[in-house]
Amino acid sequence: MAEGFVPVIKTADVPVNGMVVVDVKGARIAVANAQGTYYAFDDECTHEQCSLAEGDLDGTTVTCMCHGARFDVRNGAVLAPPAIVPVKAYRTRVEGDALHIEI
Repeated sequence: MAEGFVPVIKTADVPVNGMVVVDVKGARIAVANAQGTYYAFDDECTHEQCSLAEGDLDGTTVTCMCHGARFDVRNGAVLAPPAIVPVKAYRTRVEGDALHIEI
């Protein structure tokens, strides 16, 4: 179902070098602010379904708090096990003070 970009949160509500979780039509999506650039990806780690937004963000790498799996927030790629399946990443854009995610 192609819906295009939908507004999800004000950019000011995502701290620099931090992450928050938004609900988009029932899906939990993590939003990361990596030094002013916004990235969106599924919040659930593909290893054991822990929240990635509760993990640590270092540049464009998120580390899952449960078992240390690491993902690239830019594209969802796995950077370190135990996860072996990437997380889904979403395109983002900023319009005014709103962050939009492509669903």
